[in-house]
Amino acid sequence: MTSSDPLLQPYQLKHLTLRNRIMTTAHEPAYPEEGMPKARYRAYHAERAKGGIALTMTAGSAAVSRDSPPAFNNILLYKDEVVPWMKDLADACHEHGAAVMIQITHLGRRTRWDRNFWLPVLSSSHRREAAHRAFPKKIEDWDIRRIVSEFADAAERVRAAGLDGIELEAYGHLLDQFWSPLTNELEGPYGGSLENRLRFTFEVLAAIRKRVGSEFIVGMRCTADEQLAGGLTREEGLEISRRLKASGMVDFLNVIRGHIDTDAGLTDVIPIQGMPSAPHLDFAGEVRAAVGLPTFHAGRIQDAATARHAIASGKLDMVGLTRPHLADPHIVRKLTGGREADIRPCVGANYCLDRIYQGGSAYCIHNAATGRELSMPHEIARAPRKRRIVIVGAGPGGLEAARVAAERGHEVLVLEAGGEPGGQVRLTARSRRRREMLGIIDWRMAQCLGRGVEFRFGTWAQAEDVLAESPEVVVVATGGLPHVEVLESGNELLVSSWDILSGGVAPRSSVLLFDDAGDHAGLQAAEIIAAAGAKLEIMTPDRCFAPEVMSMNLVPYMRSLQKLDVTFTVALRLERVCRDGAQLLCVVGSDYGGVREERRIDQVVVNHGTIPNEELYFALKPLSANLGEVDHDRLIAGLAQTARPNPRGSFQLFRIGDAVASRNTHAAIFDALRLLKDL
Repeated sequence: MTSSDPLLQPYQLKHLTLRNRIMTTAHEPAYPEEGMPKARYRAYHAERAKGGIALTMTAGSAAVSRDSPPAFNNILLYKDEVVPWMKDLADACHEHGAAVMIQITHLGRRTRWDRNFWLPVLSSSHRREAAHRAFPKKIEDWDIRRIVSEFADAAERVRAAGLDGIELEAYGHLLDQFWSPLTNELEGPYGGSLENRLRFTFEVLAAIRKRVGSEFIVGMRCTADEQLAGGLTREEGLEISRRLKASGMVDFLNVIRGHIDTDAGLTDVIPIQGMPSAPHLDFAGEVRAAVGLPTFHAGRIQDAATARHAIASGKLDMVGLTRPHLADPHIVRKLTGGREADIRPCVGANYCLDRIYQGGSAYCIHNAATGRELSMPHEIARAPRKRRIVIVGAGPGGLEAARVAAERGHEVLVLEAGGEPGGQVRLTARSRRRREMLGIIDWRMAQCLGRGVEFRFGTWAQAEDVLAESPEVVVVATGGLPHVEVLESGNELLVSSWDILSGGVAPRSSVLLFDDAGDHAGLQAAEIIAAAGAKLEIMTPDRCFAPEVMSMNLVPYMRSLQKLDVTFTVALRLERVCRDGAQLLCVVGSDYGGVREERRIDQVVVNHGTIPNEELYFALKPLSANLGEVDHDRLIAGLAQTARPNPRGSFQLFRIGDAVASRNTHAAIFDALRLLKDL
């Protein structure tokens, strides 16, 4: 059936017919094994192809040279052995009707030298990139000749693997380092004038075209305005784009605005929750209008409505929904099926990107199947028989358990002590900048209510309340409570970060916030305290500030807090607190020894995670068939829990999330998915 939805119209890119206007732009979820896109990587992209996407752009970016060591776990496109792995990936995606391309690059200075072969990084100047800290060698003529050839070799491998095209990365990476006056200090044919600064790029393009021919699709992802003093201006960016088109060697532009050499710059290019939606969309449309090349773009376009506007208004030819496809790989299939309301929302938490920039794999904060497609389902199969399941707690873990159980076809009851669902997420969302986190809760509530889940709010469940429901399975998702028993003495004088976040305790005039967890709750409380006009010191025993918040999420906090009267203190530990007249006397030491300091302030706030709210679990444990036992081998393998050491028990008992130990939202949701998907 023909659809009138602009997003669902086909698009002709050269000889390639793309079945709709939705793509994922190049991104590296850090799933390769030994630099190869093996089964896990293939399953991730194949799932999105199955979900209806038109074009999946792999890698962000694949390395063409050995002196471009991956900044994280990237594909090594300089190895011939990559060809069969990429072919398997392309075949799997083509089987579902999606086109496949790959982004290729030389990182230049945007990496480190102490990896892989320990070769010096290089660039068109000796200027260090702040984000990766390596001081580069200034590139020589023989380096240029070698790298041009290695780009061509990489492109030939891609064509041999049967992919539909390549995209060259030119923002923040080596090609762009030549373009920008800030990072090109070369003389002669590769430095100075714009024509000279572009020479390397056109040599790369010419070598690629000579190797793969004129029909193979070659695009460029580039910044058309660095928004940085002394960097590429909008005018130069447009001129570069026009020259790329005039060369006849570039088939599309993937437009970026900004710079990525610092955490703050990267976050402005790829905005997170609390920041404006689609901030660079209009600019991408201006480039398309001025240049006339097929134009792609992604940048916090997090929902179908915004994507639809991007296409319908003529700003873009293809719209990137990259992080949204980590949240829901079946966006297109739900659109074509009239189920737009069922799309799992991207809430902009940026757990995915922040993890890879700290050396981990990309995971969506509230879709635990992403990146685990080999063992975790995106679609829940029906169970062979209906069972009675009682879940205690309606936080993110409890709601995920209810959703999965309901999709299995079970009869589900959720008991919640509070008057509304959400748990700690609802507390988090009290901060305006993190309000989108409620999407985690709202989506699950809608899914649960649509499948007949019964909710009883305002119910502080005791063991007898649970047993009265004659459950076959009980899931304890009661979360945790703030842990403030952390000092040698004076714990009774402390308030928790939750007290501040909830509004239960108002900030005083001078506050010491002792952050021994390093997570969002500490910084959210700090924002409230500082905004109230208090003189605030944030103290941590860690050697770095807020390590659990991670780089891109830290940016908005720092922009807020540095403008206020806030002192940041690292590597000191609050040890004791006592009353000193109208104030509190704080004794401070150091894990490194030899330090004793004192602070006299009005209020001490502690952020030290949670302790499990586990009383109900332990009351039910001796009555359960499995005595609360979880078979870790089966859990890790994604298999159903079968242990029943207590034959007199009438129900299986599990606890998840912070009811086990203080962790995070993703952990609670993953607990729920893998425990209940086979019930």
